[in-house]
Amino acid sequence: KLLVVPVDGSHWLSMREVLDMLHQKGHEVVVVAPEVTMHIKPSQNFVMKVFSVPYTQEEMEKGFKAFFQVSFEEGLFFERFLKVYKGMKRITEFGVSSCEHLLQNKELIRYLEKSNFDAILTDPFIPCGAILAEHLSLPSMYFLRGIPCGLDFDATQCPKPPSYVPRVFTHLSDRMSFLQRVKNLLFDIPNVFLCDFAFQPYSKLASEFLQREVTVLDLLRKGSVWLLRLEFVLDYPRPLMPNIIPIGGVNCAHKELPQ
Repeated sequence: KLLVVPVDGSHWLSMREVLDMLHQKGHEVVVVAPEVTMHIKPSQNFVMKVFSVPYTQEEMEKGFKAFFQVSFEEGLFFERFLKVYKGMKRITEFGVSSCEHLLQNKELIRYLEKSNFDAILTDPFIPCGAILAEHLSLPSMYFLRGIPCGLDFDATQCPKPPSYVPRVFTHLSDRMSFLQRVKNLLFDIPNVFLCDFAFQPYSKLASEFLQREVTVLDLLRKGSVWLLRLEFVLDYPRPLMPNIIPIGGVNCAHKELPQ
């Protein structure tokens, strides 16, 4: 019996295929999702438990559309960084609000506590599932492409030295001169600020809900299995821990494109 706490968007499109296969193999799947979503819809392959959120479909779609548009714009690094920062801040607000309303939904939490799940499957991009896993004392399986500012590397203690691994927006390869390595290191610094605003609200939520001081990194370190949507044809090779399983670089559902 599997509890699933997904992340909306392309994250869900990949996970939905896995849930369909799990259902075919006889597993009981319960998906917890907000009432306002882009892609997470009811299915005969799982039970869906919905909770209310304080934003509308229109507000959410407008925020995501603006963020995607900024993400693909070209220009100077700091211009792009500031735009992405503002866009990510808005997206983070949706995630934090959704998580807060899930944890405050006493009726739903009581249902989850009484349901005797065997494990939880979640995308730690939004760490709400990790908070629930800790509260319910469930082994957690993470299904992800990556986490902002490399928290997945920190949580699994995988090395990611800036002298070897190119950072986002640098356009560098894994073969760098000394000056390029210095540039790569400098581009890594903003991650400290991104991490702080992106995950501090979840640490605060987790501490209040679990009634003890805890950080997102503390929760992520307890992941039992990391199913990483990596493909080393597309991604730079990296060391993996024994509980990390690369499952291919698919980030959305297979769909035949029109001509």
